[in-house]
Amino acid sequence: MLKVKSRTGESVQQMMRRFKKLCEKEGLIRDMKRNAYYEKPSEKNRRRIRKAQRVASFNNF
Repeated sequence: MLKVKSRTGESVQQMMRRFKKLCEKEGLIRDMKRNAYYEKPSEKNRRRIRKAQRVASFNNF
């Protein structure tokens, strides 16, 4: 669970900006988008294989 405590003299808009950055850093938004719809296990596996191939090709350089 992410928590943001207000700093002295900080506005609500600044707190929201910090909270959004924390969410982005933790990958929370990416996970929410990925889980927004059902993905078949075969599609998950295919996505993981593609990602592994990308990483492997990147490491060859």
